[in-house]
Amino acid sequence: MTTSSSERGVSLGMPELPAPAYPDDVRARLETDAREIVARYPDSRSALLPLLHLVQAEEGHVTRTGMQFCADVLDLTTAEVTAVATFYTMYRRRPSGDYQVGVCTNTLCAVMGGDAIFEELQEHLGVGNGETTEDGKVTLEHIECNAACDFAPVVMVNWEFFDNQTPASAKRLVDDLRAGRDVEPTRGARLCTFKETARILAGFPDERPGAVEASGSAGPASLVGLRLAKGETAPARVVHPRDGGPHDEDRAVHEPSPTEHLSSHDAPQDTSASDPAHPAGPAAEEGE
Repeated sequence: MTTSSSERGVSLGMPELPAPAYPDDVRARLETDAREIVARYPDSRSALLPLLHLVQAEEGHVTRTGMQFCADVLDLTTAEVTAVATFYTMYRRRPSGDYQVGVCTNTLCAVMGGDAIFEELQEHLGVGNGETTEDGKVTLEHIECNAACDFAPVVMVNWEFFDNQTPASAKRLVDDLRAGRDVEPTRGARLCTFKETARILAGFPDERPGAVEASGSAGPASLVGLRLAKGETAPARVVHPRDGGPHDEDRAVHEPSPTEHLSSHDAPQDTSASDPAHPAGPAAEEGE
């Protein structure tokens, strides 16, 4: 008995059918929004990124229909649109949850507990990386640096920060999301769904009452370096010598200036310009 190629799952290389069109009312609404987006740019092609967010806001991920729409609006080929949509990880290529839960597993977050958080969330939710829970609420993924290393380990939900997480707090977070309970980010506005987030990223106003005001700014840990750069002194630190010499416990605490090195680990070393006794150049002629 023989089986057909279709029964064996073998592709005969037939071309994919054209993407289905949006319903007329949806396309009309999207075209109105698209015209507003394109008008922001001197070159219409520059509108591709926000347009991809726009179609993602419609269906929760970037579909073939959405990419065809972007290509039609901007007079591009679908290959050109696909190249962009597949390059940036913020564009989802398959259905995903209402809440994108991203666990930073880059270096600092990882050593501070990010790897443990990600592993426990996978077991707790019963999903792998990039997978969505059966109720369609949460999509879990590990992500690269969120530029919040001073709050490590960091978890993000729809790009809002949840700082200084632990495996236990992260599990409470996803449980609350799935149960529909209110969840407040550590910093920033209250959460909205991924589709709503995508529309905001497309450049449309966040119309939730108080959301813009709640966005705030960088947290205190992020501003320490800025305060030092402005000349504000840091708390006094006592740096003991590394040469094994005696420590004078009665010595007055030195108040360092913002430009002073606090440790000999990063103190400037002598160079040929500052130490004439050690000029630059080879100690011997080549071949000697």
